[in-house]
Amino acid sequence: MTIVDINTSAYIQEKQTFKKVNILDIENIKDIVTGVDIVYNFVAIANLDDAIHDPINAMNINVMGNLNILEACKQVGGVERFVYASSAYALSSEGSFYGISKQTSEKLTEEYYKRYGLKYTVIRYGSLYGERASHNNYIYNLLEEAIKTGELHYKGDGEDLREYIHAADAAKLSVDILEDKQYENEHIILTGIEKLKRIELLTMINEIMQNRLEVKQISDDNMGHYKITPYTYHPTTAKKLVANPYIDLGQGLLECIQAIDKKVNR
Repeated sequence: MTIVDINTSAYIQEKQTFKKVNILDIENIKDIVTGVDIVYNFVAIANLDDAIHDPINAMNINVMGNLNILEACKQVGGVERFVYASSAYALSSEGSFYGISKQTSEKLTEEYYKRYGLKYTVIRYGSLYGERASHNNYIYNLLEEAIKTGELHYKGDGEDLREYIHAADAAKLSVDILEDKQYENEHIILTGIEKLKRIELLTMINEIMQNRLEVKQISDDNMGHYKITPYTYHPTTAKKLVANPYIDLGQGLLECIQAIDKKVNR
C-alpha cells in the first residue's frame, strides 16, 4: 500500500510506503497509479471556512486535483475502482465553495465512468472526528481550543444536528465497500449512529472535562453550515452505510482529548 500526500505522515505502518506528491502534478500521479488496483482520493481543502475565504485554492485542490487523479487513472489503465471521498455537503444548498467543489468532483467521477469505464464509489462522509485529525476537523479544533483556553465556543443557537462518526469506523467501512459489488458505481453515505445537537456535544465534552470549561456563544449566525440536514433535493440518491459495532462518541471524544492534551502540553 502506498500513501501519497504533500505532507509527510507520522502514521505510516509496516507494509506501507509514503511518497510526497502534489496532486496538481499529473505526471507524478501517473507514476503513482501505475500497476495499482484501487485508488482512494481523500485529498481536500476540507475546512469549510478555509474554502469560503480562499475559493480558488479550494477549487484547485478539490476539483482540479481530483480531475488529475481521474485522468491519470484513465491514461495508465488497470485501475479496478476509484474511490472518491466526498461530503454530505455535495447535495446541499449550504457548504458554499466547499460543497460546490465536492458536487463538481462527484460529477467528474461519474463522467469518467460513463466515458471511459473507470469504475468508482463515491463516499459522502458526515461529521468525522478522531485523535489523528487536523485543523480541518471541527471537533479537533473545538477540543484543542478547550484545552488551551478553558472555553468552548459555538456559533448559531446550538440546536443544529449532526451524526458524528469516528474516523476508525469510517476507515473500516471505506475498505469494506471493496468487497461488495453492490457499491460499484454507487454513492454511499457514511455517518454516525446517534443524532446529537451541537449544544449537547459541548455539554458532553464539558462533563468529560469535569465541567471546568466555559461554554460561550460567539455569534448568532453559523454561515454556510446546515442546521438539521445537509440535503437539498437532487435526483442522485445514495445508500447509507453505518458501522456495527461502532466506537461510542463519549469514548471517542475522551481519546481525542487525551491525544490533544498530550500534544498541547508536550
